[in-house]
Parts: sequence; structure tokens; C-alpha cells
Amino acid sequence: MADRVTAPRRRGYREGIGGEMLAEFLGTFVLILLGVGSVAVAVVGLPGSGRQFVDFGPANWLIISWGWGLAVVFGVYVAGGISGAHLNPAVTLAFTVRRDFPVKKVPAYWLAQVLGAFVAAALVYACYHWAIDAADAKAGLARDESLATYSIFATFPAEYFGDSWWGPLLDQIVGTGILLLLVCALIDLKNVAPLSNLHPFFIGLVVVAIGLTFGTNAGYAINPARDFGPRLFTYFEGWGDIALPGTFGWFSGYWWIPIVGPLIGGVAGVLVYDLIIKPVVTARTAAMEAQEEGPATEEA
Repeated sequence: MADRVTAPRRRGYREGIGGEMLAEFLGTFVLILLGVGSVAVAVVGLPGSGRQFVDFGPANWLIISWGWGLAVVFGVYVAGGISGAHLNPAVTLAFTVRRDFPVKKVPAYWLAQVLGAFVAAALVYACYHWAIDAADAKAGLARDESLATYSIFATFPAEYFGDSWWGPLLDQIVGTGILLLLVCALIDLKNVAPLSNLHPFFIGLVVVAIGLTFGTNAGYAINPARDFGPRLFTYFEGWGDIALPGTFGWFSGYWWIPIVGPLIGGVAGVLVYDLIIKPVVTARTAAMEAQEEGPATEEA
């Protein structure tokens, strides 16, 4: 009997870009579900639940900062082994500029990230809409007038910026630049990167640190999908102009700043690391390897 010709097995969608998109979708979903959920707890959950008897004040910001940090940790654990757990279009673009990621995959990753963020925002709303409605009713505000409940989902600039776009844009560039600079350090095995799969914890701590140091300027989106996905959801759910085009009181047309700022900042962050730290680390590693592989000396 003649030998059978074995046709090459077709790759299923789970093995190619489809599987990576699923991982980015679910990882971003977990990130936004837990992160936005922590904001919901601080803004409407605790105040309206009968579990908070005095104003927490600044302590509410600790709930939000740690909530987002832990959200990053577990989002990265969900997707890290499959897609690299970008979970952020700024990370995807920065790694592409760094030539660590193929350009052809960028649109697929961005789409999966935004969709994951949108669906997560919808689920948080499904769980908290009673608290949101109660908070708006107590404040005597229609939904499209309620900046407080909108802020559960997406970001806005601090009032001291006025209608300036430059201040919030700079804030997003700096915040995302710090994020990518430190991510590059944490994944660089030639530097002092954490081992034993601990880097998601340290990346989460980076996000906590950014929230505690730059968060109040503009809500530290530092992630276009994190802001735009939930922003799009709030627009459809009735927050109107506050969401898109991002107009309320002291700010107008704000929607583009949490997109453009992080994209610029992410690229800046990896360039700073690669131009300043990476060449030094590479040179020192090469020197150490050459020294270890030097000619053997004859024993006396």
C-alpha cells in the first residue's frame, strides 16, 4: 500500500492571532472589571451601602490606587503566557516601535483590548447600576449631569487645569512614560528583573505608585483602551457629552487626550530605557561573559 501523504494540519484560531486576541480581550476584561469595580466601591458602593458611616476622604483614593494595581496583576496573569499581556494599546505600540512586536498584529490587539474594556465596563454597570441611580437621585442630578458617577468608568482632568489641554496631555505622557520605562526594567533579564513569574506583581505595584503620585491630575488612564472602552459604554448608557466629546464645566473635547497622551508616553518610556539603560546593561553583561570565558590558566 502506498504511503499516505499527510497534509499539514491547519492551525486553529486558538493557536494563531485569534488565540492572542482572546487572551488580550480576557486579560483587559479582568483589568477593567477589577479596576473600574474598585472605583465603583469608592464612589457609590461604600457611601450608599450603609457600610461607610463617615467620609473616607483621601482613603478612598487608596482603594482606587490599590484596586487598579491588583487589577493589573491578575490581568497580566490571565494573558501573559499567551499574548504577552499588553492589555494596553500604548504597550503594544511601544513594543512595536521597539521591534519586539510585529506591526501586522497591532490592529488586532488594539481591537481586543478596547472590546475587553467595553464589556467589562458593561458588567460593572450591571452590578452597580442600583448604587449609581441612588447616588444620582440623592445628588438630584440627571445622568448626563453627573460627573461623579461618570468618573467610575472613565477619566477627566482636575478642575485646576481649567480648559487647558496641555496640562492633562503632559500628565498622561509622563504617567505612561513612567509605566513603560519601569516595565522595560522589570522584564529585562540582563538587569535585575524579578524571577519566578513575579513580574506581574511588580508591574501592578508600578501602577499603584503612579496612582499615588500622578493619579489626581487626570485620573491616570495611562491606557487608551482603559479609558476609551468604558467611555464609549457610558456614552451609550446616557452620560452624553461628559463621555463624548468629553465636555463638562471646565473641560471640553477631552476624549482624545487619554488616547494620544499614553501612546506618546509609552513610546517615550521605552526609548528612554533603550537609549540610556539597555546599552549599559548589554555592555556590562558582554564584558562579564567574556571574562568568564577567558583562557584557562595552568595550575601550579
